Amino acid sequence: MRWLISIFINAILFVAIAGFFHSFEVSSFGAAIVASFILSILNVLVRPILIILTLPITILTLGIFLLVINAITLLITDKLMGDSFEIHSFGMAFLMAMIMSITNVILQNTILKKNSAK
Repeated sequence: MRWLISIFINAILFVAIAGFFHSFEVSSFGAAIVASFILSILNVLVRPILIILTLPITILTLGIFLLVINAITLLITDKLMGDSFEIHSFGMAFLMAMIMSITNVILQNTILKKNSAK
């Protein structure tokens, strides 16, 4: 259930971010849900490999390099989604990674923690 909530929250974030920035486009809420699903699969399959390969630089940057890894997974999602989900630059992907990381931490500490306490 948490996984579905996370996919839905990320889809809402995609639509909200697309509304604020012109260098990111999502064609519909359905496309945002599909992109969120693809991103979650990439986070399970690809992200751990990238983390292991970049572990030294991640340690040197005290974990900040993880935002770069998140941006890379967003760009891979962009390539897999085609025209319905477009990130126009790495800078936009990095900004999205920051926004999504901050928002997900806040939501996990409020909404999801309350649901697990019940």
